[in-house]
Amino acid sequence: MLDSLQDFTASLPDFLQWFGVLLIAAIPFVESYFGSAVGVLVGINPVIAVVAAVIGNVISMLIFVLTAHGVRAKATQGKEAAQLTPRRAKLKERFDRYGVPGVSLLGQLFLPSQITSAAMVSFGAPKNQVILWQIISIILWGVIFGVLATLGVSVFFR
Repeated sequence: MLDSLQDFTASLPDFLQWFGVLLIAAIPFVESYFGSAVGVLVGINPVIAVVAAVIGNVISMLIFVLTAHGVRAKATQGKEAAQLTPRRAKLKERFDRYGVPGVSLLGQLFLPSQITSAAMVSFGAPKNQVILWQIISIILWGVIFGVLATLGVSVFFR
């Protein structure tokens, strides 16, 4: 899959490759981390690759958070909380243990930021707090993978 994303980005004209990185980073499970790496591997300046990947991932995450917030507001209006499925119960347990910062920073090891952020909002976490910590996490993971890809490319070509 990453080869396909890299081929897609490389197939774009040089002046639009950053936009390809932005688009692929909006895809769940690709996110800012793989988007940054793909951008660096295609030959985009690492700073531009990371910034484009972060922006794409943030836009996607915002769509999920705002949608989940709106759905939750309408669904819970005047109703009691519904029974959680086993998978959502496990996610809620982790949310209760680590809070918004912990789930935002570590959640991307297990699930995409779009899913974890929407889940946190659906559990009742403050929308703005989720957005803030998800943006911090997206930037952090994007920078880490961008640096790793840059170092890997540098070592490979020596």
